[in-house]
Amino acid sequence: MSTTVAVVAATPVFLDRQATVDKACALVTEAAARGAELVLFAETFVPTYPVWVWRTPAWGDDQFVRRLYDQSVTVPSATTDRLGRTARAAGAYISIGVNELDGGTLYNTQLLFAPDGSLVDRHRKLMPTGGERTVWGYGDGSTLNVVTTPFGVVGGLICWENYMPLARAAMYARGVEIYLAPTYDDGPIWVPTLQHIAKEGRCYVLSVSPVLRGSDVPADLRGDLYGGDDDWLSRGLATVVAPGGDILAGPLAGEEGIVYAEIDRSEVARERQYFDPVGHYSRPDVFSLHVDTRPRPPVTFDAG
Repeated sequence: MSTTVAVVAATPVFLDRQATVDKACALVTEAAARGAELVLFAETFVPTYPVWVWRTPAWGDDQFVRRLYDQSVTVPSATTDRLGRTARAAGAYISIGVNELDGGTLYNTQLLFAPDGSLVDRHRKLMPTGGERTVWGYGDGSTLNVVTTPFGVVGGLICWENYMPLARAAMYARGVEIYLAPTYDDGPIWVPTLQHIAKEGRCYVLSVSPVLRGSDVPADLRGDLYGGDDDWLSRGLATVVAPGGDILAGPLAGEEGIVYAEIDRSEVARERQYFDPVGHYSRPDVFSLHVDTRPRPPVTFDAG
């Protein structure tokens, strides 16, 4: 039985949480009207990806970071409640990236809401890349999870986590069938990377980055760092790849829009008859992987 999935290439309302969530909810409603049962948004879509980390010196971005802290998402909150209500009204799963504020630390977090409105998964990026490390903390193995849905096992990794072979192996071992790869990367190697993951994991792969141009940065923050409509920061590249590596939809580049594809989990099983990276095509006598899924809080209190 096939299922419709939707990948949303959209521009966040830069550093405006409420307006970005309003836009996301409207797009979920649009996708659900087309029959989508799973809707994917980009990495840290709410309230935006911190594009300035690639254009400003470390710790020279105070004006951006102050707004980011103010407009980030706590879990739970009125924002997550709103997204849950939208998932319930749409009867769909929503995977959306947020800048999550927990105490005094921001995390790059992908949230997954179920059709009943509940938050069923929260994955924090394990390894921020380059300048991202001045903004985000590090996730731990407790959020390397998957969720079983009526149409397949859903999980995935964020952006360059997908270049971590052992992290991918962990997701394959979890049984992922619909692999979500929200990102900021829109380089020429990204779509081939998605095809490789689909071929290696024999799973569907869905990916998208934000659609961002210099003109999307508010004028009072733009200064000399950003140009206009021709200053592309990220082009979207909404894509759906089939198990085995064929592109089913997209890539949609350089414009806002929603790409749709029909997926069927029986195709995953069929492909894994030929190659199962954590089954008959593995060699546990030669290779092994240990994944620590325990939460790693910085402070623990023992009852005495």
